[in-house]
Amino acid sequence: MTQDIITGSGVSKVYATATGPLVALDDVSFGIREGEFISLVGPSGCGKSTLLSILGGLEDKSLGRLEIDGREIDRPRADVGMMFQTPVLFPWRTIRENVRLPGEILRLNKTEQKARTEELLEMVGLSGFGDRYPGELSGGMRQRVGLARLLAHDPKVLMMDEPFGALDEFTRETMNIELLRIWEAMRKTVIFVTHNIGEAVFLSDRVFVMTPRPGRLEGIVEIDLPRPRTPEIMREARYGELVFQIRRMLGVDH
Repeated sequence: MTQDIITGSGVSKVYATATGPLVALDDVSFGIREGEFISLVGPSGCGKSTLLSILGGLEDKSLGRLEIDGREIDRPRADVGMMFQTPVLFPWRTIRENVRLPGEILRLNKTEQKARTEELLEMVGLSGFGDRYPGELSGGMRQRVGLARLLAHDPKVLMMDEPFGALDEFTRETMNIELLRIWEAMRKTVIFVTHNIGEAVFLSDRVFVMTPRPGRLEGIVEIDLPRPRTPEIMREARYGELVFQIRRMLGVDH
């Protein structure tokens, strides 16, 4: 068993509003092991994205402690990559240039980054599309670009905030399979926010279930399905049991 790479202890987030304090997160504690695939599920407004933003150093916590590799998270870090529901690609840059952007910002070796860009484009199924522009690609293909860009500077931890939420069901399933294939090859630590319980069970080693606001950790569900996973696993009884276990924890078992 690997050690925890990410730890949270008593993490809370309170926003000041015109009507008084708004508690978004309340006393959240957890540990995440290196190479784990973790999903966060919970109702809208429960603080999933807030927690992810704090983990990514994009937002300050109000109380508690969060660490990666024993270092307090208080700012964005080069070893943490973030991916959102919208890939936010620059329309005036080619696909290849968009993927190279993190390396340019971090001033990484240009020759190595060029080679890595081509490897990543092939890995996400976009070999031959490097000279196209974002406006020429479908939504699913743009998310593939976003995934390649996420991996471009080889971060240790991947934070993904509903990255496939805007895609149609077929494309979303395809992207989930692609993500698992890449994760199996690279074994990054992944924290994945989703509203889709079935998606969380299909992808994850463990699912963190959160309560309605103020967001607390209701419980953690171990996903004991074998890997590698294919869509056929969704037909198995154990998959259905895990989905309904999480539904019961969320109060949507009817």
